[in-house]
Amino acid sequence: MHCRRFRPWSLNRREWLWETALGAGGISLWSLLAGESLATAPNDPFAPRETHFPPRAKNVIFLYMDGGPSQVDTFDPKPRLQAENGQPFKMKIQPTQFDNNGNTLGSPWKFSQHGESGLPVSELFPHVAECADDLCVIRSLTSKFSEHTNANYFLHTGHGLQGRPSMGAWIGYGLGTECQDLPAYVVLNGGLIPPGGLDCFGSGFLPATYQGSVFKRGATPVADIARREPTEQAQLRKLELMRQFDEQLLESTGPQDAVESAIRNYELAFRMQVAVPDLMDLSQETQATQQAYGLEAELDGTKTFGHACLVARRLIERGVRFIQLTCPGGAGDRWDQHSNLRDGHAKNSRHVDQPIAALLKDLKSRGLLDETLVLWGGEFGRTPFAQGSNGRDHNPFGYSVWMAGGGVQGGMAYGATDEYGYHAIENRLEMHDLHATMLHLLGIDHERLTFRFSGRDMRLTDVHGRVIDDIIA
Repeated sequence: MHCRRFRPWSLNRREWLWETALGAGGISLWSLLAGESLATAPNDPFAPRETHFPPRAKNVIFLYMDGGPSQVDTFDPKPRLQAENGQPFKMKIQPTQFDNNGNTLGSPWKFSQHGESGLPVSELFPHVAECADDLCVIRSLTSKFSEHTNANYFLHTGHGLQGRPSMGAWIGYGLGTECQDLPAYVVLNGGLIPPGGLDCFGSGFLPATYQGSVFKRGATPVADIARREPTEQAQLRKLELMRQFDEQLLESTGPQDAVESAIRNYELAFRMQVAVPDLMDLSQETQATQQAYGLEAELDGTKTFGHACLVARRLIERGVRFIQLTCPGGAGDRWDQHSNLRDGHAKNSRHVDQPIAALLKDLKSRGLLDETLVLWGGEFGRTPFAQGSNGRDHNPFGYSVWMAGGGVQGGMAYGATDEYGYHAIENRLEMHDLHATMLHLLGIDHERLTFRFSGRDMRLTDVHGRVIDDIIA
């Protein structure tokens, strides 16, 4: 019969070191002083892991177009929309978010074929069109949700409700990282956190070390890593004392993710104090590179997104596993144009078009595009009929995203929507299929990447998902 205060627990690595009088804090301190990373230590959550099969990609850059760009105005041309512009819409209209439905609305922008592949791209994206032969446009993606918050959770986590791990967290959990001094999952915040908030980048039931770390442009790109002690030695002594207290707590309570994650965050934050300023110092880049990314553009939004794209390339060079970019502020309501479509989509595209093209070309010229999977897209698309007279409502029934690099075929379109661009009718895909394919390209079998939680082996794709073999090079 046990005392009520008895708490059974097994020794983990740090507790074993503590009990054998070495102390995890002492080991950590020695590593930091020696300039060595703990990322390769046994059982470390960020240690690089073996893949299930040879990967095509090593890293992911997610260019998140918050709000839902219109597929029929960007990468899915529909001549019938133009022919019937202003006429009553001739298909059955499904319930939309706001139901202020108007007539058929043709695209204000012309489409042209680009590259050797002849891939159609609208004049909203003249710079991205120059990379047409690298793009794999998926025209048949669907969502289960037509409201931003739930659709964002579904896009990021494969589940429409709050609390699940994001795809960036799953990838960090499955692969670890090749970067010693930066987080495995970085969110470059351009000014707009999506509906759903930071939980879109969260770790859910995975250990907290895998959640996204938000970086922003400015003098203080990352919160809470500024050195507050007068010397490095004083800071290390303070960190050592904190580790000792944490280890004493673990000794009495047993393993706790919050405490273990805090220890790792202290260690990582110390290394980031040197790594982040170097990462964000774009003066190391040539003027030609800065101009190509739009850092000298007239629009502040272009400068902001160009800065993020250039930092994303630098993160890839340092081995960061998953990087997500959010849209810059100042262009109205994201890509969410319920009215004034022409002005809103034009401003948004001017902010991101040049920087995205520069990123793709730069990665390719450095030999990094083949091993970097770039994903562009939002949480849903938009209706082919008007909301009111000059906007478009949310459309989850068939919309476009594109991928480039990382083992996908370039210069192709996969799947199709109907003549109006309303519903996916050919090779209809769900978000789980997109997630399964991303994991596959990273060398991960999505059915084998699991985490035991609440008595069940959970995974990013839940009980769904199939790899889209037809788009893999």
